Amino acid sequence: MKVAIFTETFLPKIDGVVSVLCQALERLQAQGHQVLLFGPPGGPAEYAGAEIVGVGGPPLPFYPELRINIPRRFVWERVRAFQPDLVHIVAPFFLGPFGLSYARRLNVPILASFHTHVPRYVRHYGGSFIEPIVWSYLRALHNQAHLNLCPSTETLKDLRSHGFERVRWWKRGIDTQRFSPGPRDAAMRARLSGGQPDDLLVVYVGRLSPEKRLETIRDPLFAIPGVRLAMVGGGPSQEQLKRHFRGTPTSFPGFLRGDELVAAYRAADVFLFPSTTETFGLVALEAMACGLPVIAANTGGVLDIISDGENGLLFDPERPAQIGALVQRLKDDPGLRQDLARRGLLHARGRSWQATMDQLIDYYRLTIRVFQRLEARRRRLAQAV
Repeated sequence: MKVAIFTETFLPKIDGVVSVLCQALERLQAQGHQVLLFGPPGGPAEYAGAEIVGVGGPPLPFYPELRINIPRRFVWERVRAFQPDLVHIVAPFFLGPFGLSYARRLNVPILASFHTHVPRYVRHYGGSFIEPIVWSYLRALHNQAHLNLCPSTETLKDLRSHGFERVRWWKRGIDTQRFSPGPRDAAMRARLSGGQPDDLLVVYVGRLSPEKRLETIRDPLFAIPGVRLAMVGGGPSQEQLKRHFRGTPTSFPGFLRGDELVAAYRAADVFLFPSTTETFGLVALEAMACGLPVIAANTGGVLDIISDGENGLLFDPERPAQIGALVQRLKDDPGLRQDLARRGLLHARGRSWQATMDQLIDYYRLTIRVFQRLEARRRRLAQAV
């Protein structure tokens, strides 16, 4: 199968969408499929056997790490020469509509995947008045696809309630060989805890940006003596968050990848995830796979991962003060931490990324079948006329 992918984000940016895309490219290569990926400039020329074509464009004013990717004519020429069997549009917004247009010109099947909850994001960036317009725009794009995928059951219900058609659940998984329990790295523990390894170490991993609601955790968390926080990652809110958390025992180690990221999970006592805009929350699953108990907001994609009181703890997203009581509970009860970590690990071990990417390939085949049925119906109608 030859697949052309159009994505608004890719390496060197680090986020959940990029992680999923890298997994997809690796699995497609392993299964013998050919991929041509169009994405933002500045990335590698090749990844897992897929050719990567950078498409230029200016950065978004309020989020300069993302670009308004507008293709020039050479992109169409590359797609036409490639002759894909299917076009996959990833989180369509700027570049995605061009991928849709090219697929229609070539008359090939279209699959679109919803990853980032842009309508909720604009609310956090002060644009709540345009949220209905964003929903309308995304619905118009996705409903041109022969099949739409989303990463969680909560997102599935949300999209269907907003009029999105032909939506299916594409599950998420992780590398359960890499993300696994292991010995605690004393140097990493000291680095993240500011040289105080005997305190309770709470870690967050992900983007440092307004929609993650990271500022809400300061007061409830640091009302508890003997607690330290490490915010692993980077993003547009990094400097503002450093100012907000000044005077608290908080470290900002930046982005960590590979073995360093695994070491960071293993070095911590609790994983805290306050975001309310997640369509899945891959980092929460990674943390569970490394043996960490997770506290998360009771909303969004994490509800497919966490059962409150069974393999993690949930707090009311409208009442972030609850975070303090939950962290205190885990600090006072090491046995509870161990029980939640054990059950979380059992859940995470059943979510391998290979199985979820095989599901994607099956969805590719389903999209082709849907397209073929529609084409056969169109031809019959044309003949009848």
